[in-house]
Amino acid sequence: MLGAMVTRAESAAATRRALLDAATELLDHGGPEAVTVREVGARAGVTRGAPYRHFADKDSLLTAIAAEAWTRIGDRVHALRTDPALPAADALRGALHTLIDVGRQQPHLYQLLFRPPGYRIARLDQVHRKLCGPAGDPAAADRAAERFQDEFLAVVAALVGPGPARHYGALLLTSAHGMAGMELSGHLDPEKWHTTSDDLVDTLVTMVTGKATQGQVPVNTKAHRNIA
Repeated sequence: MLGAMVTRAESAAATRRALLDAATELLDHGGPEAVTVREVGARAGVTRGAPYRHFADKDSLLTAIAAEAWTRIGDRVHALRTDPALPAADALRGALHTLIDVGRQQPHLYQLLFRPPGYRIARLDQVHRKLCGPAGDPAAADRAAERFQDEFLAVVAALVGPGPARHYGALLLTSAHGMAGMELSGHLDPEKWHTTSDDLVDTLVTMVTGKATQGQVPVNTKAHRNIA
C-alpha cells in the first residue's frame, strides 16, 4: 500500500515537472502569450485534464516558473556568498552577472520575473481558479525573490558593511536591471557607447569597493531631512 502511494506521489511529481519544463520551453520561445494550459499539456504528453490537477490556470504555471527561477538565482548568489575562496568583490560581481545573464539567455523569463506588482490575471482565469483549483501558491515567487534579495544584501554587506548595504544594494540592483533592460531593448549598443554590461559591472563594483575602503557611508537623505 505504501509502495503504491509513493509511486503515485512520484508519478504526480514527474507530471508536474514535465508540465513546468514544457511551460518554460514555450515561454522561452514565444513569451507568456505562447504559454497556454492546453499547449503545455500537449507538449508534456499528458491528458487534457492532467494540467489542471497541478495548476489552476496559466497564471499558476507562470508563477511556479518564476518561483523556480528566483530560487535558482538565490541559490547561485548563496553559493557565491558562502565560497570561502572568493573575495567579496568577486562574489558581488558574480551576483550581478547572475541576474544580467538571465536577461541575456532567457529574456522572456527575465521580463516575467520583473512584471509589475499590479499585474492581475484575466477575469475568466480568476473564475476558473475559484471553480477548479488547486489554487497553488501565488506568493511563492515573491518569497523566492525576497530570499534572493536577502542573499544579495549579504553579499553587499560583506564588502561595504551592514550599515550602507541597503543603499549600495539598491544602487547595484537597479543598475544591473537597467543594464539588462537596455541590452534586451538593443539600446546598449557597444558600437555607440564603447562599453558593455560586463565593463559597467566592473566599474560599479570598483566604485563601491573604493567608497567602502575610504569609509564613505552614504547619508540617508530622508532621515537627514527629518532630523533637520
